[in-house]
Amino acid sequence: MKRTLRILVSLGTCSALLGCSSVPKGAERGPQGTIAYFVQVETSEPGMRIEANNDYIGKSPLTLKIFGDKDGTFHNFGSMEYIVRALPANTNQFIQAKVFRTGGWFSQEDKIPTRIYFDMSQKTSGFSIDLPPRY
Repeated sequence: MKRTLRILVSLGTCSALLGCSSVPKGAERGPQGTIAYFVQVETSEPGMRIEANNDYIGKSPLTLKIFGDKDGTFHNFGSMEYIVRALPANTNQFIQAKVFRTGGWFSQEDKIPTRIYFDMSQKTSGFSIDLPPRY
């Protein structure tokens, strides 16, 4: 009887410890066991249109909420990349993009930065393909 009780208590303790995931104090929980990270997005000139994965987020400067893994890396929600773009407001400016790897089977994932800065006057490569956004 004592042995059975000890086994049940041990199993209960193990399942409680395995079922609880440690989340940093005050962190916002997200889908699939992720937590929220807040990234400052700035541009060389304020008021640029900012997109994340082809979704309009707002005008710079802004704070972008990214749900990532507890180790501070990007979470793969079905895409191998997380793309943040800044679109120019003037003719002497260029589209800027930052591409981050989200990981997958045997592939690396990038750390979520605390700040992203876009220099809108920086020329991009001369090669460009204009494709419609992926939905």
